[in-house]
Amino acid sequence: MPISLSLSLIFSSAFVSQPMQAPLPTYLPQAQTVEEYVTEYFADAPVMIAIAQCESHFRQFDKSGSIHRGKINRSDLGVMQVNEYYHGEKAKTLGLDLYTIEGNVQYARYLYEKEGTTPWLSSGKCWKPKNDRVAMAADKNRP
Repeated sequence: MPISLSLSLIFSSAFVSQPMQAPLPTYLPQAQTVEEYVTEYFADAPVMIAIAQCESHFRQFDKSGSIHRGKINRSDLGVMQVNEYYHGEKAKTLGLDLYTIEGNVQYARYLYEKEGTTPWLSSGKCWKPKNDRVAMAADKNRP
């Protein structure tokens, strides 16, 4: 290849405009904490937020990345401490995975709508007073 042709190719490729790239977004979505996720999901049922705080301290996973399990009953899973032994099969038939935060809170809502807070009564000493304070605060804000 003659030198003039190779030089012209080099210069032409150097000055050819590059395809325009889409502008980067000016914001990035922020990650939600487990507490924020639960609080948003159960905004209409504050008792469930108090239950999650008491049952798991808003933890879906432990420090090693494994599912957070109950200290007393190792079958209790995730942020809502849904018992896998009693509820695992039903969760599967509903298409829910108790090992994911989405499936865990969705099944907890299913239980709450079906049975109220009964599945979490063993931790009631912790969350009942919190729920009572939330209810009283809500009553004070009513006209």
